[in-house]
Amino acid sequence: MGSGVLDTARSLPLILASSETEYDFMIKKLMEIHIGDTTVYLTTTHVALICVSIFLIVFALIANRVLLKADPDATPGMFQNFLEIITDMLGGMVDGLMGTNAKRFVNYISSIFLFILICNLGGLFGLRAPTADYGVTLPLALFTFVLIHYNGIKKKKGKHFLALFEPIPLFFPINLISEVATPLSLSIRLFGNVMSGTVLMGLVYAMFPLFIQIVPIPGIMHIYFDVFSGAIQTYVFCMLTMVYINDKISD
Repeated sequence: MGSGVLDTARSLPLILASSETEYDFMIKKLMEIHIGDTTVYLTTTHVALICVSIFLIVFALIANRVLLKADPDATPGMFQNFLEIITDMLGGMVDGLMGTNAKRFVNYISSIFLFILICNLGGLFGLRAPTADYGVTLPLALFTFVLIHYNGIKKKKGKHFLALFEPIPLFFPINLISEVATPLSLSIRLFGNVMSGTVLMGLVYAMFPLFIQIVPIPGIMHIYFDVFSGAIQTYVFCMLTMVYINDKISD
């Protein structure tokens, strides 16, 4: 019995190494590009971002072509109906949260909504979700952070910074930390939730035998982590963006 336990303990690192090699959920380097003395790496995140960008560009070009050629007196086709549903859904979401300010920000909110959603759904198509890389979620949050304060300054001029001293000047350190924490909370929340789903799916494929993978257990989990959780995190990111912008430009 003792020798059997010892043999199992000795073989465990080999099993884990084999599983990690076959089902690796970390970012992988695919190519090295040397530019002078600088080495740039092409990773799985870059490939996934390129795929998502190409998909969105092609989708936008096709949608633009279909809508330009649409006959207002004819019955709209399936694709046109799909575009109208997406437009109404995103427009209604932005209008419900931003009210009179919706027209100014509907294009930006719709763009980041579709981008983040397609990124989160990457696992369904064999890609590692780009939003499981903090190098993707942090720039999104920083761009949103700049947009928030740019519109606040544009609306209230110098009074925008007086909010840091409200309700009393003693609260300045707390308010400053709260403002700095905005891009961190936006980026870490999105990254953490998508990354946790990526890790769990990697563990599922590593732990389940092949015959269990054939049945729909991994597929059901993909529906939850990629579709349901991905859509929720997309909505949360966009909702918080709209709330923060509205807070800065409100009278």
